[in-house]
Amino acid sequence: MKSTNDFQTSNPEMVTISRAEYEEKNARLASQDERISRLESQIELLTEALRIARHKRFGASSEKTDESFMEQLSFLFNEAEVFSTAEKEEPEATDGAGHKRHKKHTYTLDTIPEGIPTKQVEHRLEGEDLVCPQCGDTMTEIGKEVVKTLEIIPAQYIVREDIYYTYACKSCSENADEGCETPVVKAPREKNIIPGSFATPEAIAHIMTQKFVMGSPLYRQEQEINRQGIQLSRQTMSNWILKVTEDYLTPVYKQLHKELLKRDVLHGDETTLQVLHEPGKAPQSESYMWLYRTSGDTDKPIVLYEYQPGRGAKHPKEFLAGYKGYLHTDGYQGYHSLPEDITVVGCWAHARRKFDEAVKSLPKGKAKGSSASQGLAYCNLLFEIEQGLAEKTAKERYNERLKQAKPVLDAMFAWANSKTAAPKSALGKAFTYLNEQWPYLTNYLKDSRLELSNNRAERSIKPFVIDRKNFMFANTPKGAKGSAIMFSLIQTAIENGLDPYQYLTWLLKNTNKADLKNPDMPEKLLPWNAPAGCRTK
Repeated sequence: MKSTNDFQTSNPEMVTISRAEYEEKNARLASQDERISRLESQIELLTEALRIARHKRFGASSEKTDESFMEQLSFLFNEAEVFSTAEKEEPEATDGAGHKRHKKHTYTLDTIPEGIPTKQVEHRLEGEDLVCPQCGDTMTEIGKEVVKTLEIIPAQYIVREDIYYTYACKSCSENADEGCETPVVKAPREKNIIPGSFATPEAIAHIMTQKFVMGSPLYRQEQEINRQGIQLSRQTMSNWILKVTEDYLTPVYKQLHKELLKRDVLHGDETTLQVLHEPGKAPQSESYMWLYRTSGDTDKPIVLYEYQPGRGAKHPKEFLAGYKGYLHTDGYQGYHSLPEDITVVGCWAHARRKFDEAVKSLPKGKAKGSSASQGLAYCNLLFEIEQGLAEKTAKERYNERLKQAKPVLDAMFAWANSKTAAPKSALGKAFTYLNEQWPYLTNYLKDSRLELSNNRAERSIKPFVIDRKNFMFANTPKGAKGSAIMFSLIQTAIENGLDPYQYLTWLLKNTNKADLKNPDMPEKLLPWNAPAGCRTK
C-alpha cells in the first residue's frame, strides 16, 4: 500500500512550486485582472462617447424645434426643395382622437407696412374687346379685381454728384478799377464721411449690414458690386468700415459700455476666434470674442462684444471693473474669481445638458429609471416651474420660487450626494458639474429678475458664431476689435427694434456732423434715441 506522499508526487495534476514562484504568479494574475478592468472601463467610456457622438449627429434633440431640424436638412439637400416641400398646404384633417390639425400659415400681402411703395398697373379692355358678343353694344366697367404680387428689385447703385456753386458781386466786379475788391463766396461744402474718399454713410452702412447681419463676406460683396460695373475692391471696403468704426462708432460703443455697467443684471459668454497676425501667437492659435449683455428686465437692451487674445479671468474682471450686480454665466471658472460685488449666477441649461448627454450615452432600453434620467427629470421640473411663473409679478415670482423650486433643489442636492459614478463617465461629469456649480446654480433664487439659464447670452453670441463660419478668421487684432464694435452696435440696434441699415446710416450722418469730443453727444446717438424712421417695418 502506497503512502499519501507517494500519491501527491505521482499525480500528474499536482505540481509543486516554491512560494516565491507562487507569489509571482499571483501578482501577475492580479496585474492582468487590473489591466482587464482598466481596459473594460476605457471601452465603456469610449462606447458612451460613441453613443453621444452618434446621437449628436443623427439623433433628434429635445432642445431643438422642428424648424431648426429643417435648417439642418437644408445643409444636406437643396434648401429650396426642403422648404418648398415642408410648406405645401395640406387640407385640414383630424387625428384619431378627433382633434383638428390646423393648416400651415399662408402668407399674404393684405397688410403692407408704411413706407413700402405700391405700384398700380391697370388692365382694361380696349377697341373690339369692348364689343358685347351678345348684342354688339359697347360694354361698361362694373367692377374690378385686385391681385397683389411682390416684386424684389436688387440694391441700386447711385453715383451722387454734389455741385457747389461759386458766387461773386457783379457791382464790385464792375468797379474794380476804383480799388474795390470783388468778394467771392462758395456754397458750403458738406464734410466727407472719410476725407478724400467717395464713400457715403449709406454705402458703408450697406456694406456693414451685408457682412455682419447677412453674413456676406467682403469678397462676395466685391463680386456683386463688380457685376454692376462698379470697381470697388474688398480692401477699400475694409478700410472704409474700419475707419468709420475707429472715428465714429467707438465713442458710441464706449457710451454703451458705461450704460451696461449701470444695470443690475447681466449675462456673459465667450467663443473662439482665430486671428492670423496676433503678436506673439501662431496663426493656428485661438483668440476669444467675449459677450456681455443686459437681461430681460429692461426695455433698453445692450449687447456688447469684446475681442481679447485669450480666455484669462483678467479679461472679464477688467471689462466689468466697477460693476455691482448679478452676472449669468456658464460653468467657466474664470468668472468665479470676479470681485465680491459681482454675484455669479449659474446656468441650469448647461446642467441639464450634462444629464441629457448621460441619458444618451446609455445603451438602448437602459435609460428608464437610471440615475441619468432621474437627474434630467429634476432639471426639467425646475424649467417647468419657471415656465409657470413667467406671467407672475416680481414679488410673486420670488415667493413662488422659494415655495416650489427650493424644495426641488434641496431634494436634488441630497439625491446627487447619495449617488456615485465613474468620474470620466458622462454621468460622473454631470455629477461633478452639479456639485462644483451648486452655489452658483442656486443663486437665481436671490432675485426675481434672475433667470434659470444663460440662454439669453448664448442666443446673442450665435450671430457671431454663424458669421464666423463665413469669414473664418480675422486678419489682425485691429480688425477683430473693429468687428466687435460693429457687431455690438448692430446687435444692440436689432434688440431695440431698429433696422440696422437705417440706424447705421443715421448714426454715421450724425456723427459726421457732431462734435464727438462733447461728452454729452455719444449718449444722444444710442439706439433708443434714434428717430422713428430707423425702426423696423
